Amino acid sequence: MITIYKILLNTIPLVQLFCCAGIAQKEVAEAPIVTKIDQYISRSVENGYAGSILVAKEGEILLSKGYGWANKEHNIPNQSQTLFNIGSVTKQFTAAAILKLMENGKLSVSNTLEDYFSMVPADKQQITIHQLLTHTSGISPQTGGFRYDTATKGQFVEEAFAAELLYPPGTRHTYANANYIFLAAIIEAVSQQEYESFLREHFWKPLQMNDTGYKSNGARDEQLAHGYYFNVVDGTWADWGTTQDHLPQEAHWYSIGKGDLYASVEDLYKWDVALREYKVLKKETIQLMEMAYVPENDEKTSFYGYGWAIFNSAKGSKIVTHNGSNGIYFADVIRDMDNDIVVIVLSNVILNSQSETIGWELLKMLYDENYEPEIVPKNPYELVFDFMTSNTPEKVTALPTFLERNLGSSLTDKALLNRIGFKQISEHKDSNWGIALLQLNTQLFPNDGNLWDTLGEGYFILQEHEKAIMCFQKAIALGQHENCYWCENSAKRLKELLEE
Repeated sequence: MITIYKILLNTIPLVQLFCCAGIAQKEVAEAPIVTKIDQYISRSVENGYAGSILVAKEGEILLSKGYGWANKEHNIPNQSQTLFNIGSVTKQFTAAAILKLMENGKLSVSNTLEDYFSMVPADKQQITIHQLLTHTSGISPQTGGFRYDTATKGQFVEEAFAAELLYPPGTRHTYANANYIFLAAIIEAVSQQEYESFLREHFWKPLQMNDTGYKSNGARDEQLAHGYYFNVVDGTWADWGTTQDHLPQEAHWYSIGKGDLYASVEDLYKWDVALREYKVLKKETIQLMEMAYVPENDEKTSFYGYGWAIFNSAKGSKIVTHNGSNGIYFADVIRDMDNDIVVIVLSNVILNSQSETIGWELLKMLYDENYEPEIVPKNPYELVFDFMTSNTPEKVTALPTFLERNLGSSLTDKALLNRIGFKQISEHKDSNWGIALLQLNTQLFPNDGNLWDTLGEGYFILQEHEKAIMCFQKAIALGQHENCYWCENSAKRLKELLEE
C-alpha cells in the first residue's frame, strides 16, 4: 500500500538510510552523482541492506546494480537481473491489462461487476471497473484471505460477495487488495485467458520482459532473491526462502492481480520505457492510467490513478509511483514525468521504515547533488540484541540512549521491547533480560495498559504472582477509558491468581 508519498512534499530530510558493500553488475558511470549514489547504497550492507537499484534519467541508465546477498547460504549476490517479489507494483500491470481490453473494445471502465459475475449481491451490483481501479468500490481491506493460502477464483468471489462493504460504492477511496483481485478475474472472463498468460502475450513477451511472472517465468533458482527477516526469538536473521516456496502451485487467488509478481529492476525499466514511449498502450490510454482521480488522504496531497499514485514533488514535477511489499520484500518504482527520471528499488530485506524510503532519498540526490542522505541504521530489533549481547540486564536503562545514538531518533515503537522481552520469557531464552526489557517499556510508556498486561504475563509465567497481580490491576485501570483489548486477559489472570 502507498504510505510514503508525502516525503517529497517536505524539503527537510525525513529519513536515515543504511547500506553495505555492494557487488557491481555494471561499471558505475563516472558522473559524481552516480558515484555518490553508489557509495551511499554500498555502505548499507554493513547494516544489513540487500537489493537491486536502477536509476535512469533522460533515457540513460545511470546505475543498475545489485547490493548484498540474494542467497546468503550459497553466496549468491544480488545483481541487476536478480528477481524480487514486487508486491503491489503488480497492480499497474493489472490496470494496464484492463486498459488494453478497453482499447480493443472488449470492455468499458463503466462496466459493473454484474456484467461479469452471476449472483452478485445487491450492494455490489453497481461496483464499476473504474471504482475497482481507483479503490473507491467500498470493498474492505480485510476482504480476502492470507495471500499464500490456497484459494480458487470461485472461492474468492464467493467470500468477497459475502463480505460487508465499508461504504456505498463511489463514496471515497480506501486501498483494498481485493479490488485488483476482482480485476484479474474480469481480465480472465473477458479475454478467455489466464491472467498471467494475458500479461505475457500483450506486454512481457513483446517487451522482452522475460524474467517477469509468477511461477511460469522459468527463472533459475539462482536468479531468485531469498527474503530475510529478523527472528525476535533467537536474535538472528532467518531465510524466508522465495515466493515460489510459499505461493500455491495452482490456486493462489488471494494473491493474484494485486501482488506477488516477480521481476528484476531491468525488466521494470523496460516497462517504464514502454509506457513513456506508448509501445503497448496508446498515448490517450496512458493518460487515463496516470490521471489523478481520487485523493488518497484528507489533505489531498496524493491521488490514486489506475494502478499508480500521483502527486507533485517538492520541485513541482509530476510523480507517478507505486510501492509494494509482502512484509519480507519491498519494491518501489518512482517516476518523475517532467524531468524524465525513474528510480527502481527492489530489496529482499526490510530493516526499518528508512530502508523503505531509499528510492526517495535517491530522487532527492538527483534533484540536488549537494544533498547528503543519512545512512540507514540497522534493524532496531537487531540493535536490541546487540546491546543485550554486550551488557547485563542491570544496564538496561542505558538501552534507550544506545538505540537513539544508532537509530538517530528516540524510541517511539512500543512493540519493540514488548515483543523481544516477552519472547525471551515465553520461549525460555533469558527471563532476566525479558523482565528487564518489559519493565523498561512500562517506564518509557507508563500509560499504555497493554504493556502492563504483557509485563504481568511475564511475571505470571515466572510464577511471581504478587508482581503479576499488581501489573494486571494497573493494566485494567489504564484501560477503563479506551478500547481495552488487553483487559480480557488481565481480568482472566487476576481471577486465577486471586482465587489461588
